[in-house]
Amino acid sequence: MRVLALVGPTASGKTALSLSLSRRLPIEIVSCDSLMVYSGMDIGTGKPTAAERGEVPHHLLDVVTPAEAFHAARWAELARVAIEGIAARGRLPVIVGGTGLYLRALVGGLFQAPPPDETIRQRHRAEAEQAGTPALHARLAGIDPEAAARIEARDLVRISRALEIFEQTGETITALHRRAAPPADVDCRTVVLDPPLDQLRPAISRRFDGMMAAGLLDETRTLRERWGPGARPLLALGYKQMGELLDGALGEEAAVTAAKAATVGYARRQRTFFRKFPAAWRAAAVPDSEALLDWWRAGAPPRS
Repeated sequence: MRVLALVGPTASGKTALSLSLSRRLPIEIVSCDSLMVYSGMDIGTGKPTAAERGEVPHHLLDVVTPAEAFHAARWAELARVAIEGIAARGRLPVIVGGTGLYLRALVGGLFQAPPPDETIRQRHRAEAEQAGTPALHARLAGIDPEAAARIEARDLVRISRALEIFEQTGETITALHRRAAPPADVDCRTVVLDPPLDQLRPAISRRFDGMMAAGLLDETRTLRERWGPGARPLLALGYKQMGELLDGALGEEAAVTAAKAATVGYARRQRTFFRKFPAAWRAAAVPDSEALLDWWRAGAPPRS
C-alpha cells in the first residue's frame, strides 16, 4: 500500500498542508501525534477542529482517555488497520504529525517490550537528581553500548527506559530491537517539513497565544478535575505549565513563557529526530499542495 507521510516539528505547517492537499486529492488523514489520541485534550494539542474533520476524515484522534496508557506499538497497530481501510475505499492514506517514534514503529517494525514500571522510573529520577543523568548514561554504556551511542547523555527519559527494560527482562533494548516484528507492509514516502528554528519560534509563540485565547487554561482545569493532576498526559507541554498556573506555582505570564520555551525545546528535539529519519523530500519551506501533488503523482523533482 502506498502511503504519504507529512511529518516534522510542531508549528511547521503540516496540518494546513494536509488540508490543502485534501482539496486536490481524495485522501484520509491518519494522525501521528502522541497527545491527540487522548479525548478531551483538544486545544492544547492543536487537534483538528470539527470543521476540519468534516472536510476530510481523520483517524486515531480521541482513541483513549487521559487515564489510559498508550504507546507506539498500539498506535502502529491501529494505524495499520486505518491505512488498510482507507486504501480499500480507494483513497490515499496520509499520515500527519510530529511523533517520529510512532511513524518509526509503523515503517521500521516493532519490538515486544514490557510495560513501564513507575517504581523503577522514580528510582532512576532520584538517582539522576543525586548523581546526574550522565551517570545513568554511563551505566547504560556498560550494559548496552549500542543504545548508549544512540541516546544523548542527558536524555533521561530514553536512558531510563533502556535501563528499565534491562532490569525487567535481563535483555538489552538493542537485543529486543534485533528481534523486532517486521514493519507494516506499506510503501511510505515521507515528506519532512523542516523550517529553521528562528522561523518556528514565532510560529510557536503565535500558536500558543491562540491556544490561550481559545481556553487552554479552562480545558486544563476540566481535565485535572476529571482525571487528576497527576495523569501522565497532563504533564505534557502546555498542560504542565497551565497546571502550575492553576496550582499557584507560576503566574500567567511566567506559565505562558515557560510553555513556549518548552515547546521550542521540543521542536528542536523533533528536528534532530527527523534529520535521521529516511525521507523522500525534506522541505525547509512548506511546499504548496500543487507541487506536492505533482511530486507524488509523477515523481518529478519537487518545486520548493
